Amino acid sequence: MGVLMSKKQQVEKVQKCSAVVSAFQAGLKDRAAKQAEVGEGEEDAKTSANPDEKNTEMKPEEIDNNAGPSTSQQASAPVRDECKANQEAWSRLRDGKGVEPEDLDKSHQLTPPAFVRPKRETDDDQPIEVDLENKEQPPSDEMCDVCEVWTADDLYPCRICTRVFHDGCLRELGYLRAEALQEMRDTAHTVTGWSCYYCDNVNLLLTEEEMYSLMETFKQCKIIPESCLVSDELLQYRHFVSKQQFEKDLSDEQEEEVLAQFASLDPEKKGHIEWSDFLYFESLAVLRKFRTENSLVRLLTAKERDKARSVFQGLVMDKDGVITRAECRQAQQSWFHKLKDPQSCNVRLMGFCSPMTCGISHVGPICESSPASSGSERSKTDENRPLTWADFLRESAIYILAARPNSSAMHIRMPL
Repeated sequence: MGVLMSKKQQVEKVQKCSAVVSAFQAGLKDRAAKQAEVGEGEEDAKTSANPDEKNTEMKPEEIDNNAGPSTSQQASAPVRDECKANQEAWSRLRDGKGVEPEDLDKSHQLTPPAFVRPKRETDDDQPIEVDLENKEQPPSDEMCDVCEVWTADDLYPCRICTRVFHDGCLRELGYLRAEALQEMRDTAHTVTGWSCYYCDNVNLLLTEEEMYSLMETFKQCKIIPESCLVSDELLQYRHFVSKQQFEKDLSDEQEEEVLAQFASLDPEKKGHIEWSDFLYFESLAVLRKFRTENSLVRLLTAKERDKARSVFQGLVMDKDGVITRAECRQAQQSWFHKLKDPQSCNVRLMGFCSPMTCGISHVGPICESSPASSGSERSKTDENRPLTWADFLRESAIYILAARPNSSAMHIRMPL
């Protein structure tokens, strides 16, 4: 048995040696082929290095021709850079990321999350049952959404979803600048609250198809992503949309409404509106155009539904579970409590909720001397029309969504 085993080992050793020799020979062949290619390359290099063998001297015209393309390339370099920047901006718009690349210190930054746009379900337009009596009261997450570490009081909650964050993680993530971080520290633990970068960006509520439609409109109107808009640019954009949808220009009254919209999107009177405010406004307009009220209710979070419950229960009191339409309109302003001045909130809401847009004549407290109180019998009947909890939630859903951004600008759609 021992003799047989030794022969078997010898056979295996011979086979291994043969394999090694074959591999070595194959390596020598490859090496020789590479050396031959290198030799040919060196000969070509020598030939190009000694132009005397072909042309003893280059003509001045040839020198000028060779210098020409480099000059044109230098002239077209800024154009290429601008095109590249625009392409990157369109990509960030498509992906829901609104941060300029030069504003990010990538060497000291965490990896930003990937945003995935939602998809509409088959039952998206069907009514959803939301119980009035049972509050959901979802608890906030225990760990930071970025680093997944728990540090108790150092975590800042979002008022819309259940996520919590470290201010240092958000700074390293690059989505919040210094002033936005300070605003988060000041408001996150107050009644006003703070919206995280997921919930603040209402553009992320759009599906890919809806976002494509919005981007095509921007491209046709030559709107440059991530750029501020002045009043003339907003008017030009509205004129284009009016011609595209209704095949007519804006009337003088509609132009005044667009200017009122501009003022509401520019509460600090800078003379321009920020890109994010314009984008959020247009995103909400797309939602109102393509989504049903039932679909908008499905977008609300548990915290938003709980707030709607509190507002409705504060109005219903002992009225058999119904409120009037006028009370519903007064309640809609409560979604914008993040504004510091309640009076300015009422004024801005009145500017946005015009009869052409919301089918209402007034938002806010209705006094006897107001124009709304002296309306026709039809409007009075509409004001007194009873609304159930389900009706209230459906009509208020778009306002609740519009109140998500931290910006003091108002993002409710203006009429054209």
